Amino acid sequence: MKDSTKDTAEGTFHEAKGAIKSQAGKLTNNPDLEADGIVEKIAGKIQQKIAQVEKIIEKP
Repeated sequence: MKDSTKDTAEGTFHEAKGAIKSQAGKLTNNPDLEADGIVEKIAGKIQQKIAQVEKIIEKP
């Protein structure tokens, strides 16, 4: 599996996981969990952008 594909998949996973954490934090009134979710969601988006750049660089 190419690194860009792997990063895209991992980024999507972290983005979804972060959204779930954030929502769980809101529902349980836990600001720490909500903040962790937001950070993880943003990290997932960044990882997906890195994958896009890698995909462009990998092209011959």
